[in-house]
Formats: sequence, C-alpha cells, structure tokens
Amino acid sequence: MVREAIARKMTVYCLTEHMPRGPENLYPEELAMGKDQLSHTSPEQTSHYLFQLFDDYYHEALRLREKYADEITILIGMEVDWISPSSQSLIQDLLKKYPLDLFIGSVHHVRSIPIDYSADMFQQAVQECKGTEEKLFEDYFDLQYEMLRALKPPVVGHFDLIRLKSQSPNDSVHRYPEAWEKALRNISFVIEYGGIFEINSAALRKGLTEPYPMADLCDEIASRKGRFVLSDDAHGVDQVGTNYVKVMEFCQQAGIASVTAFQRETMGVTLQSVSVTELWKHPFFLDKSCV
Repeated sequence: MVREAIARKMTVYCLTEHMPRGPENLYPEELAMGKDQLSHTSPEQTSHYLFQLFDDYYHEALRLREKYADEITILIGMEVDWISPSSQSLIQDLLKKYPLDLFIGSVHHVRSIPIDYSADMFQQAVQECKGTEEKLFEDYFDLQYEMLRALKPPVVGHFDLIRLKSQSPNDSVHRYPEAWEKALRNISFVIEYGGIFEINSAALRKGLTEPYPMADLCDEIASRKGRFVLSDDAHGVDQVGTNYVKVMEFCQQAGIASVTAFQRETMGVTLQSVSVTELWKHPFFLDKSCV
C-alpha cells in the first residue's frame, strides 16, 4: 500500500489500522481470515493473537516510514472502535503504549452489533432498537457523542456510516428529525474541541452517491467553520486513493473551500489548510495515469 501511494504521487500517507478488539466483537470476515490461528484457542489466546497482530502492524509501519522516508511521509495511526463505555480503558491503554501520530474515532457497532457489514446484521441492530431505523440512527449518534466526549479524537471517522446499510442510504439523515438534531449536536462538539472530519471516499466504492459525510452534513460542518481531511479508508492496495477525484468534485459542489493537510515534523504532527483549488494542482491529480 505504501508503494502504491508513492506510485500515485502521494506525498503524505497515513496508516490507521483498526484497534484490536475482543473475539466477541470480530466481524465474520475477520474470523474467516484468522480461522487457522483462531481455531481451537481460548478467548485469552485469541485476544493475545489479535493484540500481537496490532503490535506487528505498528512496528512494520515504523520500518516502512524509515525505509521510504525519502519518497513519502508516513504517518502512523489507529482507528478506534467505540462499542460501549467499556471501550474507553482499552483505547486509552493503547494510546499510552503506542506513540501514534494521530487516531481516528469511529463507531461501527450499535448494541454491540456491526451496522456496516451486512443488511442482515443491520436489521438485527434495528430489532434491538425498538424495531425502527429511526431509533437505530438516534442510538448511533448518541454512541458517537459518547465516544467524542470520552476521547476527543483528532479525526472523526465516517461520520454518518449508519446510513450505509439502511433502506435509503442516499437519503439525508434529516428524514429522522431526532437523529438529525443529535448529528448537529455532535458536529458542534467536534468543532468546539478542534476535531477534524474525514471526507471518506469509501462510501463511493460501496455504492453510495456521496462520501461520508453527505452533502447536507458537510454544509452544516462548513457553516460552523469545521475542518475536513481526505481519507480513502483503504483496506487493500487497489483502494489507495480510490475516488479522490470524485471526492474533490464533491467538495467543490458542497462548497468546501479547503481541506486540512497533515505533515510530520520533528516536533510532531502539524496541520495546514490547503484550498481545494490548490490541491487540484498536486502531482497526484495532475498524473492522469494514476487518477
């Protein structure tokens, strides 16, 4: 993935592996990928294996950052998964152990059920929330608010992920008035503490018409002078930088004038506002064979 980022003329790339979670919170695909390692093991052994994987990721990222330092700036981060209040102690322990450049705060579960994996699991979560999508959306934004208050993450991941498996994924959260008000509350809180919203292109490769967050939420963020950062949410080599051209066009249509650029300096990570107009001139977008 790092070599692909270099080939596509990127100058800064942030790696943000998901934090290790307990065996009870793994996705079916994760269980399938680790079936040889996870079969016939106790929950304690499984947890040890998962934490070792994350430790391997961190040290490999350090190696890659040094190896390719002359070609690209690599930031090393983590995407946290806030599942319940009990997530906080684990997350804080990880942040103490690993000197990360940044972390992304995300919610992928409601009532401990993944809401972005499959329609069936989404419907399970709906049933746990009084049988209505509206209540599920409200609970999602309440859980997100809980995460935001506890962690104040530098970057807020896929703000409206809850719509991915919903019956009308391209419709505005506004269709559920209570959920919309909770989303606006969360936006205000993020801006208050200085967090940055990722404009996540993964929504487009998953079939949605707009990235996360969608345009009306971006408009609310921009009107409050909130900040954005580009994210491909890549889980593989073929997803590096995917749909960034469409995301940039979306930014222009949504009235987003600038995005935040991260840079790694001797004293730590620095932030710089870059206009969308200027970003179009970056080598990544000028190289038509890459885009």
